[in-house]
Amino acid sequence: MHHTRESRPNFHFKPWNVGRILIWSLYALLLGVAPLWWTSSFGQTMLSQIGIGIIVCLAYNVLLGQGGMLSFGHAVYSGLGSFLAIHTLNMVGAGTLGLPVSLVPLVGGLGGLFFAAVLGWVTTKKSGTTFAMITLGVSELVWSMSLMIPEFFGGEGGVSGNRVVGEKLLGISFGPQIQVYYLIAVYCFICTAALFALTRTPLGRMLNAVRDNPERVEFIGYSTQRVRYLAFMISGFFAGISGGLAAINFEIVTAEVVGAARSGAYLLFVFLGGATFFFGPILGAVLMVVALALLSEITKAWLLYLGLVFVLMVMYAPGGFASLIMMNLRVAAFGKLRQLWTAYLALGGAGAAVLLGVAAMIEMIYHLQLNAALGPQLPFMGAMIDASGTDAWAGAVFVTLTGVALFELARRQFARQWGEVQEDIEKEIKRRETL
Repeated sequence: MHHTRESRPNFHFKPWNVGRILIWSLYALLLGVAPLWWTSSFGQTMLSQIGIGIIVCLAYNVLLGQGGMLSFGHAVYSGLGSFLAIHTLNMVGAGTLGLPVSLVPLVGGLGGLFFAAVLGWVTTKKSGTTFAMITLGVSELVWSMSLMIPEFFGGEGGVSGNRVVGEKLLGISFGPQIQVYYLIAVYCFICTAALFALTRTPLGRMLNAVRDNPERVEFIGYSTQRVRYLAFMISGFFAGISGGLAAINFEIVTAEVVGAARSGAYLLFVFLGGATFFFGPILGAVLMVVALALLSEITKAWLLYLGLVFVLMVMYAPGGFASLIMMNLRVAAFGKLRQLWTAYLALGGAGAAVLLGVAAMIEMIYHLQLNAALGPQLPFMGAMIDASGTDAWAGAVFVTLTGVALFELARRQFARQWGEVQEDIEKEIKRRETL
């Protein structure tokens, strides 16, 4: 007598990740209501640039943060995507191509994918420093070609277009800036979700393995070059989408979009935001737009300030602002953050004093070098100071030295308290493991 086992389907209950759903809902809500808070034309333009920056910084972080590939020329793919998008937009305006304006960014994405597939085949054959140098060479090659092929790149004047073309869909013409913003917001949310999903795929996990231990990846039978190449193409596709959105937003594309300065900005701000965390490039994109649009209007020495911030972050917080946030969230999760607020207050006050003194000296130097014809007086922090007088320089030096001394004392005190808090957290973790 044969006994047959009844086959029943196996059901596995997997609870919903409520925290992740809440974060993504808040992200979508923030994208939706942001232009309702900043209703001015300048504010909506800034928000549009932030959305574009989020996409391209996340795309670049596929290489830097997830794959450990330091690229000095990723603006090539966003820039070439911009040029293809603006030419497509002009074809739509001329009536030779029946494509909705809302789909033009996908043309930029396909362009970025194509050029990433062509150039990445050579670039990703190497890794490490060699890969970085090849990307720098490719960047300079494309930038030099932008002046040699004016038929495509438009020469020094670039290529301009008009986004108010084609048939209106539901009354949307993309003429008002708020309509362009919401187009960018939709692409921003979809691209962010897609790039986050990539980190949870086998390819994303293998990309992390290639970053951490490429020899072991080769040993188990995977091709590190193929993994890098696929990641490079994916990154180029999303970078091209950001370029297409930029073409619609600005209605002009110049050779600057493929230059080394643009690639350097991507690298700098992704690092400042935090390349090892997924949300780090989002913070970096916000910082990039604020620095390029606001800080550059406040002072002529904005690049010097940016360089100083970068040096300090490399020295004291190499994980970027995202790492600082996550470390403090860990402390807050164990209820220890209130033990550090006085130390943070002391660090912030001393740091502000150092910044005040250093900024005063920098502004006086720039004023004497660039605005000497306007006289020695210059406005600084709501007061008029004499850049040629010894009192102003002596005061700036005194404030700086005093701030440095106080900061060092506060830093030592903070380091001691931080160590004690970390020890308490480790003890609490071990106690919970024994329960």
